[in-house]
Amino acid sequence: MLAKMMTRLENAAPCRRSFMIGCAAVAGSLAVGFRPADAASAATGGVRPFNAYLRIAPDNSVTVIAAHMEMGQGIYDGIATLVADELDADWSQMRAIGGAGNPKLYGNVAWGGAVQGTGGSTGTTSSWERYRIAGAAARQMLVAAAAAEWRVPAAEIRVAKGVISHASGRTARFGDLAAKAAALPAPAKVTLKDPKDWVFIGNDTLRRLDSMAKSSGAMDYTIDVKLPGMLTAVPIHPPLFGATLTSFDASKAKAIKGVVDVVQHPRGLAVVAVDMWSALKGREAVTAVWDDSKAEKRSSADLAREYRELALKPGLATARNAGNAEAAIAGAARTIEATFEFPYIAHAALEPLNAVVRRNADGTVEIWGGHQMPDVYQGTAAAIAGVPPGQVTMHVMKTGGSFGRRAVIDADVIVEAVAVAKAIDFRAPVKMQWTREDDMRAGRYRPAYVHRLKAGVDTDGRIVGWYNHIVGQSIVAGTPFAAGLVKNGVDMTSVEGAINLPYRFAAQKVELTTTRTGVPVLWWRAVGSTHTAYAVEVFLDEVAALTGKDPYEYRMQLLDPASKHARVLKLAAEKAGWGSALPAGRFRGIALAESFDTEVAQVVEIAMRPDGAFKVERVVCAVHCGVAVNPDNIRAQMEGGIGFGLGAVMKSQTTLDKGHIVETNFDSHEVLRFDEMPVVEVHIVPSTDAPTGVGEPGVPPIGPAVANAVFAATKRRLHVLPFARVENA
Repeated sequence: MLAKMMTRLENAAPCRRSFMIGCAAVAGSLAVGFRPADAASAATGGVRPFNAYLRIAPDNSVTVIAAHMEMGQGIYDGIATLVADELDADWSQMRAIGGAGNPKLYGNVAWGGAVQGTGGSTGTTSSWERYRIAGAAARQMLVAAAAAEWRVPAAEIRVAKGVISHASGRTARFGDLAAKAAALPAPAKVTLKDPKDWVFIGNDTLRRLDSMAKSSGAMDYTIDVKLPGMLTAVPIHPPLFGATLTSFDASKAKAIKGVVDVVQHPRGLAVVAVDMWSALKGREAVTAVWDDSKAEKRSSADLAREYRELALKPGLATARNAGNAEAAIAGAARTIEATFEFPYIAHAALEPLNAVVRRNADGTVEIWGGHQMPDVYQGTAAAIAGVPPGQVTMHVMKTGGSFGRRAVIDADVIVEAVAVAKAIDFRAPVKMQWTREDDMRAGRYRPAYVHRLKAGVDTDGRIVGWYNHIVGQSIVAGTPFAAGLVKNGVDMTSVEGAINLPYRFAAQKVELTTTRTGVPVLWWRAVGSTHTAYAVEVFLDEVAALTGKDPYEYRMQLLDPASKHARVLKLAAEKAGWGSALPAGRFRGIALAESFDTEVAQVVEIAMRPDGAFKVERVVCAVHCGVAVNPDNIRAQMEGGIGFGLGAVMKSQTTLDKGHIVETNFDSHEVLRFDEMPVVEVHIVPSTDAPTGVGEPGVPPIGPAVANAVFAATKRRLHVLPFARVENA
């Protein structure tokens, strides 16, 4: 989501950097950390540069302090894998927690290093080098401590499965030597393992660190946080986007048993009570008056009509212009045109937004939550609480999903939680807990878009001109990211996946018209590629059909045969048996997309039913993501992305009725059901390249692959999403 945004914002600082290693003794433990060598000035700026990336405790546990939050994508396991391999630990020793409060240490390297954040499928990319260095440094220090204690050369010491040993028979656990190792100077440099010696990296049998806790229900999320004397707050948001509070009457609410107070905060109102039920009952009794004179009151149908009209006009900005596409299309032997419509979509993560705030007797403030951009939230919370940022501790909790929703620059739920706690003078800890309806009505959404595409081909069926006009809202307009991400009127998050196509066209033009509505929007899993890949890949199939070419062969002719794109497309087609006969009633579709530097191709097999409906039965997915750190997790992310993407293109939408959100819970906001999930086969292209992301790239190709299979079966094109809107029309 945020990778390319932050990379541009930080002027694309390279991911490979030199690091300085540091260590410390913490309560008998060995704590190892490091910082970019170019951040040396931070040592005199109040930042503790040698804070820890990993800690080895006397009980022999190895705790990794992750720079990236865990929201179900498995990044804790990925980072722990990098450390464990270089440390030569035993997997049973490994633990992982979230780190925060020091962007010099935990800044996202893939974003330039200045901001801590999780997103854009950059967790492994950002961690790949520095966490291996941390593990190798810790190993080297443990070996040095053993050598000094046993009076033997360090070169004679071996480390394997968490045990340090010597041919003399001497052995020790990591925890036995942690304190002595911590007293030694940190190594000036370390040597990382040769890939042939990796034990955990690429290991397909590792069990996730959190699998037992999740499957047993023991995992704690923010929704589970309970502090002594804690109160629960629920919000009252404006009924329309852009409406403002005029007045309110809380007298009836305050009379309800359990209700403690009703307070105003910058985003509306909140009812504070001793428990969730009392807070909800109190909310029902509050009367609020809103000024909606500047609110968004249009319906989805109104916006779609406006977008379609804008798509027929020239774009307001040019995102890509190679050759003279319009002239080439005008002079082509044959032309084709299509318009695609995409709705707003809520993130609908399983755990609704929440945060817990407590001010301590010493004036420090603690905040528990799914902190996707913790140092940003730390600064915002400090300003509201009236304390320096250093007095705010962010507890990064494991989170029940995000899909981009918790990466908000304005720290929405954090603002509410801290403001409410301050309004009651911090007399008790406060948990701000949204309901599902709050999350759906007052959330942020994947923007609605319309694409109008045109193409021209010559007499041999080759594309001579390609044109794409994209109409939709900017995600970054009005935010601090706009300066780095909007260039010459083009929001790069609106056009990614459309301006970086791997296909070799003679001429190509991509235009953008950025609209303004009152609906708040945000990056959503795979961001721009969620709509650009669909429009491009479905339209490319239409061009192939126009020329009478096989969709797979047509794509291969447009690709560089040596490219990663060609490799994944070929692998997916081969594994799916493309071109082989299918049973009666079965049909295939294919699509290719690159997002976050990862290439993914998918072949879908659908079964048509007598009533004209269809079911996706099989998906064959090929992915090129560099070194496969955790192959099983890569497969899981592809499978999850396919299920997520299928639900989005076939069912999910957020619609407006005169400005009001229609879908407020899972009865109306439909997602893919268990019985609708296809069999998924994932094939990882072997690679020695540095790892790229897998959290999002599985999403973009699935929609167009299904749509292309439907065309193969019915000769009907699906241009309006979700498919249910077409089927029910």
